[in-house]
Amino acid sequence: MSQILVIGSANADHVMKFEYLPAPGQTLMCREYRLEHGGKGANQAVACARLSQPHSQIDFICHLGQDSVGNDMRQSWIQDGIKSDGITQMAGMGTGTAMIFIGDNGENTIGVAAGANASLLPDDLEQHYALFANAQFLLTQLETPASTVAKALQMAKKLGVTTILNPAPATVLHQDCLKWVDIITPNETEAEALTGVEINHLDDAQLAAQLLHQRGVGIVVITLGSRGAYISSPGFTGLIPALEVQAIDTVAAGDTFNGALVVGLSEGMSIAAAVGFANAASAITATREGAQRAIPYRQEVSNLAPRI
Repeated sequence: MSQILVIGSANADHVMKFEYLPAPGQTLMCREYRLEHGGKGANQAVACARLSQPHSQIDFICHLGQDSVGNDMRQSWIQDGIKSDGITQMAGMGTGTAMIFIGDNGENTIGVAAGANASLLPDDLEQHYALFANAQFLLTQLETPASTVAKALQMAKKLGVTTILNPAPATVLHQDCLKWVDIITPNETEAEALTGVEINHLDDAQLAAQLLHQRGVGIVVITLGSRGAYISSPGFTGLIPALEVQAIDTVAAGDTFNGALVVGLSEGMSIAAAVGFANAASAITATREGAQRAIPYRQEVSNLAPRI
């Protein structure tokens, strides 16, 4: 049985669509409203659960509020096959919330209240030591406190767990943090934030990857949007092209990519094959609206196998 541990955020995304974004002091009626289950950690955990084989175990460590949306999210994850041992609903706190305004031209304005996500602290991870000890892979991101991310990577590394860091949203990491990272998966913006290298061409991606290797990272996967993903690893270096699709919403595409990548690796795929699998899964997500509801199931990706 392969066991994947995801640690990260969970947000209720309140999405409003407008003809144009309201100016300061202006009130507009939106054209469409929807409530989405989101948050990078939760999206990635859902992707792992939906894309993995039935014998896999997916654990998710997160903090939710003791509120109705927290109850709904927890229940939907359990239905997807995520184990509930690491999911904690915090008394007196609300679930993390994002307010997302989108204009017809694609512009958006987002405000985030961390809510219970901010209460996931390093000491809380000790309570879940057994989940670390049983895991083969750890996947985490940067929407929970930086000290918690560092602690998770350090705990996993000491236990021989393969660590994957999706350094999103873009930020400058403490240099010591990367020495506990086996695989890092930045996009172009995040790679630039980490290395100072602006990614315009594959040569830029290669340079950024080398700088990350020098800081201790074993494998670098830089996602390049519609171009695909650049891999720098001992076994393979080069571009794995993306599938050509008509994208309508890329909100959870990156999170789907990361979940699928870890699933592929947990099933013994080479890094190149795992990235191809991840490209296919994220391409499907980009053709659908929404966050977690857009993430595909394994059979949907398997149907694309002749094309990847």
